Amino acid sequence: MPTGPDAPPEHIILDENIKAQPHSYYSIGAFKVSPNNKLVAYAEDTKGDEIYTVYVIDAESGATVGKTLSGTTSYVEWAGDEALVYITMDEILRPDKVWLHKLGTEQSSDTCLYQEKDDMFSLDLEASESKKFLFVASESKITRFVFYLDTSKPEIGLTNLTPRVVGIDTSVSHRGNHFFIKRRSDECFNSELLACPIDDASATTVILPHRPSVKIQDIQLFTDHLVVHEREGGLQKITAYRLPEVGQPLERLQGGRSVDFQDPVYSLDPAESQFSSAILRFSYSSLRTPLSVFDYDMNSGVSVLKKIETVLGGFDASEYVTERQWAIASDGTQIPLSIIYKKNSVKLDGSDPLLLYGYGSYEICVDPSFKASRLSLLDRGFIFVIAHIRGGGEMGRQWYENGKLLHKKNTFTDFIASAEFLIEKKYCTKEKLCINGRSAGGLLMGAVLNMRPDLFKAVVAGVPFVDVLTTMLDPTIPLTTSEWEEWGDPRKEEFYFYMKSYSPVDNVKAQNYPAILVTAGLNDPRVMYSEPAKFVAKLRELKTNDNLLLFKCELGAGHFSKSGRFEKLQEDAFTYAFLLKALDMVPTTPAQSQL
Repeated sequence: MPTGPDAPPEHIILDENIKAQPHSYYSIGAFKVSPNNKLVAYAEDTKGDEIYTVYVIDAESGATVGKTLSGTTSYVEWAGDEALVYITMDEILRPDKVWLHKLGTEQSSDTCLYQEKDDMFSLDLEASESKKFLFVASESKITRFVFYLDTSKPEIGLTNLTPRVVGIDTSVSHRGNHFFIKRRSDECFNSELLACPIDDASATTVILPHRPSVKIQDIQLFTDHLVVHEREGGLQKITAYRLPEVGQPLERLQGGRSVDFQDPVYSLDPAESQFSSAILRFSYSSLRTPLSVFDYDMNSGVSVLKKIETVLGGFDASEYVTERQWAIASDGTQIPLSIIYKKNSVKLDGSDPLLLYGYGSYEICVDPSFKASRLSLLDRGFIFVIAHIRGGGEMGRQWYENGKLLHKKNTFTDFIASAEFLIEKKYCTKEKLCINGRSAGGLLMGAVLNMRPDLFKAVVAGVPFVDVLTTMLDPTIPLTTSEWEEWGDPRKEEFYFYMKSYSPVDNVKAQNYPAILVTAGLNDPRVMYSEPAKFVAKLRELKTNDNLLLFKCELGAGHFSKSGRFEKLQEDAFTYAFLLKALDMVPTTPAQSQL
């Protein structure tokens, strides 16, 4: 792409800022370019309820093409240049139907390609890197099976590729005359990689076997290469393998080359790469390294930094220290901690304020990444720590299995053990320890609040899932049925009493509580605002001290709060101001000092 004075003028296809102006909330959930590069399909949400409308526009003129699609998810892909495949939801917002839409026709005439009737399962949709196939998957928390659609012949419909077998989780990619299948089972809990001919899905060959200590997270295919995104020892890895020429037999992968990274803890994300290229593009950041885009040459093994996020205010990454420490749980399990602080702003003698973040559910990995607004705390002398507790996926599939269902309390006790470790190692004291978590991490906040209110000075519970029993007993509300494999089905006695023993609303009692900020979103389809409201009401009724208890409900947003960049900063500023106030760190103004 030419740069400098001879570069062609920038062409704006869609200006999200202009689109957002009439709305208090605005988010684009999908932006898909047609194979001939002439059209763009995008999905927009103007309430925060994650129900989208899909528009197709001319990439050159911006003019709307054809009819809009309403009431969709953000799953939308091109099937050739004249058709779209998309997914809609049922009355409990479960993605359950996949549709084929021909441009220029009414949505009412679209063809339903598949309906998933089991309310434990939801559908998703993705395109192969080769763009020759679309893959529709139906998945529960433990099972996943896949159909494919040939984009050159979408009218033929879906063909089943991997079978529906309880406990088997598959995802698929394509290159040449082979499908590549990532497969997880009870035996191969961290996944193995298989390949099969397109015309014979049963003739599979293991090309990367299961390894108990290495989790295969994802794969990316190129004309001549296969990239495997892995996790080992709590850290992400990228390994690139050269593939034989298309048409040659595929055998076990050999001689992979791994990418080197500079920080002790970091975060990686695959970026848009060209299928026909030998260049892998990925984004990298750490707690002290701003978001950076790299191009990695899979032939030479050389990484080139293409772009790094600009951070204003004289930021110098060398002034900050990042560490990996390991806390010890009560059962002896080692819990990884990611830590950052500013060298000359902390004493490390127990007197420093500390913010501890946790999540620990759904096998989600909270990898340590950069956030510019966090510098506001670090520059004030805070230490920031992420506890990678069980229930997440940072240490592999078993790390997740040991923090769900009847092992869920490991998530909470791991977090408490992490807090106690930080106090023992003089990173902070109880009087300086603040904690934060959102959604299922908000459940974590509620649970540890009830278990050890003496351990924390201030707590931020964002859109917290705190009324576990009531929600999980009601299959008519979003997410309940699909979540029984995560939390348990409380209609069964064993799960009922176990879940009741930690459900935050059901365990509030007459005791002193730290300062607490609870947030909610009126349009939240994942955690209804009534849950945090009920939790706050119970706390107000029973808590025995006068520490601050705030409830902040966004009336024009959903689960992910406000959508604007500056609005996000205002939200962070509000949260940080709450923490500073709780720690009595708000500076006195001259006017106040005269009172």
